[in-house]
Amino acid sequence: MGTKGREIVGEYLGRVLELLNKAYAEEWLAYYQYWIGAKVVQGPMKDAVIAELMQHAADELRHADMVSNRIIQLGGTPLTSPKQWFDWASCDYDAPDDPFVRMILEQNISGEQCAINTYNNIIQEIGLKDPVTYNLAVQILQDEVTHEEDLQALLEDLALFLTR
Repeated sequence: MGTKGREIVGEYLGRVLELLNKAYAEEWLAYYQYWIGAKVVQGPMKDAVIAELMQHAADELRHADMVSNRIIQLGGTPLTSPKQWFDWASCDYDAPDDPFVRMILEQNISGEQCAINTYNNIIQEIGLKDPVTYNLAVQILQDEVTHEEDLQALLEDLALFLTR
C-alpha cells in the first residue's frame, strides 16, 4: 500500500488488520458451510435451496477476496492456514450433520446474523478512522443483510409448504 493510504489508518492499523483477519476467517468458513450444505441438503424445495446456497457461497468467496485485498493493501498478511480460521472467527461453523433443508437454512441464517454483527462492529469501531475499510464493510454488510433476508424467505416458504 502506498504510504499516504496507510497513513490514513495511522495508529489503528493493528486493530484494523485484526478485525479484517477475523472477517476473512469467517468468510472462508461461511463459504464452506454454504458450499457443503448445497451438496448434502435434502428435503422439499431442495433445488431452490441449493441454488440460493451456491449463490451465497460465491458471494462469501468474493467477500474473502475483497477482505484479503484490503489486508494486503494495508501491508498485512491474510491468515495463511485454514486451521487459523477457527481460532480467529467469532462466527461458528455449523457442520450440516442434519441435511434436512430446514436445518441447513437455520444454520446459515445464524451464520448470516453473526456476519451482520461482524461487519456492523467493524463499521462501529473503525468508522471513518479508515474510510476505505469502512466502505468495504458497508458493501459486505449490505450483502449479508440480503443473504439473511433470502434465507428467511426460503424458510418461510418451506413452512408454508410443509403445512399444506
